[in-house]
Amino acid sequence: MTNSINELEKDARAILVIGSNTTENHPVIGMKIKKNVLENGARLIVADPRRVDLAEIADVYLRHRPGTDVALLNGMMNVIISEGLADSDFIAANTEGYEAMAEVVARYTPEYVEAITGVPAADIRRAARIYARAEAAVICYAMGLTQHSTGTDNVKSVCNLAMLTGNIGRPGTGVAPLRGQNNVQGACDMGGLPNVLPGYQPVTDESVRSRFEQAWNVSLSSKPGLTLTETVEKAYRGEIRALIIIGENPMISDPDLNHCEEALKNLDFLAVQDIFLSETARFAHVVLPGACFAEKDGTFTNTERRVQRVRKAVDPPGQARADWEIICELASRMGYPMSYSSPEEIFEEMRGLTPSYAGMTYARLEGQGLQWPCPSEDHPGTAILHRDGRFTRGKGLFSPVEFLEPAELPDDEYPLVLTTGRNLFHYHTGTMTRRCQALNQHVPEAEVEINPNLAAQLGIKNGETVRLSTRRGSIEVKARITAMIEDGVVFMTFHFAEAAVNLLTKADSLDPVAKIPEYKVCAARLEKMT
Repeated sequence: MTNSINELEKDARAILVIGSNTTENHPVIGMKIKKNVLENGARLIVADPRRVDLAEIADVYLRHRPGTDVALLNGMMNVIISEGLADSDFIAANTEGYEAMAEVVARYTPEYVEAITGVPAADIRRAARIYARAEAAVICYAMGLTQHSTGTDNVKSVCNLAMLTGNIGRPGTGVAPLRGQNNVQGACDMGGLPNVLPGYQPVTDESVRSRFEQAWNVSLSSKPGLTLTETVEKAYRGEIRALIIIGENPMISDPDLNHCEEALKNLDFLAVQDIFLSETARFAHVVLPGACFAEKDGTFTNTERRVQRVRKAVDPPGQARADWEIICELASRMGYPMSYSSPEEIFEEMRGLTPSYAGMTYARLEGQGLQWPCPSEDHPGTAILHRDGRFTRGKGLFSPVEFLEPAELPDDEYPLVLTTGRNLFHYHTGTMTRRCQALNQHVPEAEVEINPNLAAQLGIKNGETVRLSTRRGSIEVKARITAMIEDGVVFMTFHFAEAAVNLLTKADSLDPVAKIPEYKVCAARLEKMT
């Protein structure tokens, strides 16, 4: 997030939520948005193919066809430019590339966008005016925006919209990607990406590599590594022979699970390090029991870049050990001595190599923690990025982005769009939450959401079992008839191994930059069971 979570409750005067079922997937943040709208009069725009909870209190609800985010955002920008609502002073002083972006956007009139997205042109105009005229406007998004074959284009379009209106670098403004899991931000900060070292320092930069080589006494490759989806594909092809999976359950979360299963079976060796015996761990040659959050010390970094201390409350059960201890032991046994005495020692080394964390110490993290960048020990941390239009790269860069259709569209054989997501009561692959009796009482099994019109056409009754199919396979699942989903679209969560929707999603339609799969759009068929 460029800004801080609490700004969504008090400072933002207009909030655009796109591709995020915030009240279910990020309930604390969803509550703050609701409070701002209901108590402070903030204006709310919600763009989502499903009529999510926040849509009920929105000034404008934009129900766009899945996979048409770029067209919708370009349509809003077309209105802002044509009606003179752009912040020309901010653009001139702080950005570059505006003319190329504006040339593309000029073609996306509201009427043209209506034909693509299904959103009425009048609603596009109304949403654009609310966002552009607000004193402070923020855009919140989540994986409904990123999990597409055009996910990077979607995010660039969000950034275009924020810069176009000067909604950067002030309280209540900015771009707020809502992270999908706890400490995802921290994992990325610490180099859990294939092309960077900790602190997003490129592996291709020789000066960066030399600092880490000196600290670690190793020689580092300048070649970026592989993403998760690329790793699974190379395992499938036999180009990767051994794999260690830590705290991940790809046999539920990866697309096209049959393909993923074949990839894992093709390995000579698979080790899985986790707190429970997950569906993925059942394929492992060795399972390494890790400690959960309450059983270890360290830090978490949340979605607003806030680094906070985590303290051990209880001992791990049985032979379980903290992840860092397991990794150190593995490295040492593989020939690289790695002998840290504590998480704090690791943190001290990391902050010495990572400028954005340099000013943080365990003592300074007491209480509320600190937001990076925090470059020195007298620095208070950074609540708002890009203040006064000062971007990391110098000037903010507009990106001309054309709308591209999703990789797989409905046809006569598969006439529906399947899209996926989460619900309030279960978390990710259900490894933890489905072991909780209280949560299972609320949502005990998988359901496929079906519009009443589609259900009537197919003779499907609420609660009966139906067959949902794509080109990857079929599953049998309970029907839930609801107007929350539009006609021609069906929706499922991916929490349930018994009806694993990712048996049906595509593994070969990746964003060309981020390599993320297109979980949110694939062609499907629904059948009444006989």
